[in-house]
Amino acid sequence: MRMSVIGCGYLGAVHAAAMASIGHDVIGIDVDDSKVQALSAGTAPFFEPQLSELVQAGLASGRLRFSTRAADAAGASVHFLAVGTPQLAGGHSADLRFVDAAVDALIPHLRPGDVVAGKSTVPVGTAAGISERIADTGAALAWNPEFLREGWAVHDTITPDRIVVGVSTGASGERASETLREVYRHAIDAGAPFLVTDLATAELVKGAANAFLATKISFINAMAEIAEVSGADVTLLADALGHDTRIGRRYLGSGIGFGGGCLPKDIRAFAARAEELGRGESVGFLHEVDAINLRRRDRAVELVVDSLGGLVFGKRIAVLGAAFKPFSDDIRDSPALDVAVRLRGLGADVVVTDPAAIDNARAVHPQLGYEPERDEALRGADAVVVVTEWDEYRRRLSPEHAGALVSGRVIIDGRNCLDSSAWRAAGWAYHGMGRR
Repeated sequence: MRMSVIGCGYLGAVHAAAMASIGHDVIGIDVDDSKVQALSAGTAPFFEPQLSELVQAGLASGRLRFSTRAADAAGASVHFLAVGTPQLAGGHSADLRFVDAAVDALIPHLRPGDVVAGKSTVPVGTAAGISERIADTGAALAWNPEFLREGWAVHDTITPDRIVVGVSTGASGERASETLREVYRHAIDAGAPFLVTDLATAELVKGAANAFLATKISFINAMAEIAEVSGADVTLLADALGHDTRIGRRYLGSGIGFGGGCLPKDIRAFAARAEELGRGESVGFLHEVDAINLRRRDRAVELVVDSLGGLVFGKRIAVLGAAFKPFSDDIRDSPALDVAVRLRGLGADVVVTDPAAIDNARAVHPQLGYEPERDEALRGADAVVVVTEWDEYRRRLSPEHAGALVSGRVIIDGRNCLDSSAWRAAGWAYHGMGRR
């Protein structure tokens, strides 16, 4: 099937390459010329495992190309909207200007029978407005939210755990759902559930999913706060809770909290939209979820200061990680960088290392020190802070090896990803988040 993908950021570039890999003819369109040039040359403009290889294969097959011209979307049967919806400056609502601009650019090139499929995360009610705007073209609207995890985006696109398609009632909605059923035939045949809903439910499911995940993460971090003053161990608590099949162990990892370009801004926008609808009290708890999450960053800084006797001025601190999560170079609202910047503000000599995100971090926070090699970052450090759980730190760094490089054997495990017993046995003062 011939399709266009409007917006070639984290979502759009992956979606375009993945659709081409399963046999569709795809044109990716973005207003950023440098991004289009990079993708056209077979280079992903951001780090995402397997993406560059997928782009190169798509270009070589002739099924994938990129353009800055909206007119190149003409002739496609399906048009995916995959532009960003950042947090509105000065508020918590979603900024929909990129969605509006994408729709405006696309309308002149739509034909009767085309399907416009929204993938961007938008406030509930947005799709109904877009449906009205494109009605005169004869095209049908569907809302097809994404559920991608950065670092696993290629896998999640090609082998999704569910496909949600929101459509309007009537013949146009049936046509849109059947068209998207063909788009995702490969995944459906492999067993992925295909759920057809109304437009509002499809919009709501993305915000609800992120709100639930954020709540689960902040819940265990709230328990970490209780553990810290009661002498309990939050990791053992999480293990015990996780055996309850109603709860499960996933996303019960305590640490410095969540970040990135989606979860924080999405839960704020979700709460803001609920308030606009007159039901702000229904999700009032999300404000506390956000507050708990931010407090864990404060706690990580406190642990560093306390472990160094109350003063970090002039101390060399190795910060292991800059990206908000492993297998990504995304530093948007990164807890790791937030901790590093706060320590630098207290006068510490901060050296940040990361396998993928140093360039992005340096562009935003040039005041920090950076070292691409892990061992060089560790060399001479008075304290070590693990803030992104890359395998290079959690699995491939032994306490003995690290101990031979540092000046002081003090480690703060901001992700509770290390074997505390092994580090303590090697002579380290180990400090976890909510752990004894």
